[in-house]
Amino acid sequence: MEILRTPDERFVNLPTYPFAPHYVEVDGLRIHYVDEGPREADPVLMLHGEPSWSYLYRKMIPIVAAAGYRVIAPDLVGFGRSDKPTLRKDYTYQRHVDWMRGLLLALDLKRITLVGQDWGGFIGLRLATELEERFARIVAANTFLPTGDTPPGEGLLNWQRFSQQTPVFRASEIIQRSNVNEMPPEVGAAYDAPFPDERYQAGARQFPLLIPTSPNDPATLANRAAWQVLRHWEKPFLTVFGERDQAFKAQGADQIFQEIVPGAKGQLHTAIVGAGHFLQEEKGPEFAQIIVDFLEGMEKGHTQHEVYRIVVKGHLDQAWSDWFDGLTIRQTGTGETTLSGPLADQSALHGVLIKVRDLGLPLLSLTHIDPGRPDTLT
Repeated sequence: MEILRTPDERFVNLPTYPFAPHYVEVDGLRIHYVDEGPREADPVLMLHGEPSWSYLYRKMIPIVAAAGYRVIAPDLVGFGRSDKPTLRKDYTYQRHVDWMRGLLLALDLKRITLVGQDWGGFIGLRLATELEERFARIVAANTFLPTGDTPPGEGLLNWQRFSQQTPVFRASEIIQRSNVNEMPPEVGAAYDAPFPDERYQAGARQFPLLIPTSPNDPATLANRAAWQVLRHWEKPFLTVFGERDQAFKAQGADQIFQEIVPGAKGQLHTAIVGAGHFLQEEKGPEFAQIIVDFLEGMEKGHTQHEVYRIVVKGHLDQAWSDWFDGLTIRQTGTGETTLSGPLADQSALHGVLIKVRDLGLPLLSLTHIDPGRPDTLT
């Protein structure tokens, strides 16, 4: 297997990515991962998708680590600082699962919380269902687990055609097309850093063709088996999707998880307002806080009342909790504050909003969270 390794200088001085590199060897390939937070803490495994790398999680890693958790954010083989086989035939769905399995076993991770977006979910859900004893909970974000048993939609077919026919496959442009907001040029350059030229892009070019689109796909049987495990998955399972994600949210993937997975019942599922497919890029701090709340068991016992998540501009601390009807109050790290939790009725919600107004805190978003199905109000 011929391998390329992106030069280290391509990763120097990337904006807001101060993390030291770590490496593990799996099947002769060097796989890079970020490792932040207490080493003895329960790990949060953040898996990226196509065509990004661990840079996608840079806004989230410090928040989750500061909450007391160990964050492991690998670069999939063919991406980021991980090795890149040059032949497209070297990349298969099964090999991607096996490579990440090798990393988990090498690090001996247990009580894992999976955070999987896009291909990070395709791979991560396979890992969680095949190594069930090592996983404590799952956060599925703009992802699914395709089997090829239903005909592919036109959107997927268009993506597959584009990925093979476009003369230049630039990661930053692909990510920008799926975002709601414009990325700064230096951030786009960071997404392009792992790919000095086309030779380094075999994995990125091949990924779209590895999505099962027929029942005869090599990954179909394994993915069907994973769904059978998910149908009996009692551990906590949370969906956090971008409200404007066209790849999975628009197809109802989050609702399918919520209806099928037993562990999804009663969870505070969320559609993040103003986020597209790459919600980590656009709403990273908010997404990270949702994960922290999930880890701390905020969802327990909240189904007897209506549950809300209110985001305001400005700073409040937990000392204000009693004044805000016992809501959990957290800083997002971007000058915003999240107030989350159950309220007895609409009158209680109205009272909280009046207090927010009286304090002069601009309201950024208000989400009503039905345990089975999120409904964005504003």
